[in-house]
Amino acid sequence: MFFVRKTVIGLTLLLLPMGITPADADIYKYVDASGVVHFTDTPTHGRWNMYRKDKGFAGVQLRSYGEIIRRHADSYRLEEALVKAVIKVESDYQPRIVSKKGAQGLMQLIPETAKDMNVLNPFDPSENIRGGSQYLRKMLDLFDGNVDLALAAYNSGPSTVKRYGGIPPYNETINYVSRVKYYLDHYRRAGDTLL
Repeated sequence: MFFVRKTVIGLTLLLLPMGITPADADIYKYVDASGVVHFTDTPTHGRWNMYRKDKGFAGVQLRSYGEIIRRHADSYRLEEALVKAVIKVESDYQPRIVSKKGAQGLMQLIPETAKDMNVLNPFDPSENIRGGSQYLRKMLDLFDGNVDLALAAYNSGPSTVKRYGGIPPYNETINYVSRVKYYLDHYRRAGDTLL
């Protein structure tokens, strides 16, 4: 326990001269196979766990997300509520999250999709939402505006949806489509709010 406290204190002292206070970023913790504890504000794989969540500027962040979502939804002719719902289900508005499969950021772009959408930094909220919105538009166009199929393709890939001729019979994908549609309905009714 002393080692962990010493590391946290050392990390704090290291960040202070750079003008970064502990309240400026979420901190993630990872214990490697040797038992060494690592901390970061930018997780690079799915084994990182939330250690301390930044709550200091959450309201400001969510408001700015709303503006970013509005801009990119308009740009890609998407309903704002749909983009919000995808973000809610994919990352719960956590911009630095990484899934076990390597998907990154707010809209959980896998590296290949991020590259295809010209997203250089998937942890940058504006870039991530732009890339995710562009990909969502691509899926909607591919499946003739069918939201269920576009969401299934966003989750499990368009080739899987084509192979099954509809929503694949995977619990993860079925639940994903259902959850996004639940939040889509919520955001349609709630308007500008974010959960």
